[in-house]
Amino acid sequence: MNRRRLVEDKIQRIVSGQTAYAESKELIRLVKRELERQNLPVYMDETDSGCWFIPKQKQAQ
Repeated sequence: MNRRRLVEDKIQRIVSGQTAYAESKELIRLVKRELERQNLPVYMDETDSGCWFIPKQKQAQ
């Protein structure tokens, strides 16, 4: 699977309220860049083996 498709899949998971995991530094970098571009709030749990992207709950208004 190409990197762009992997990033799109992970962003879609986050948008739908699910967590996403990336192992490679390059994929982590691309996901972070796309999250910033789309202004999607997430918690990031970075470890030596990868990074979990956990969507933040939207506040009720």
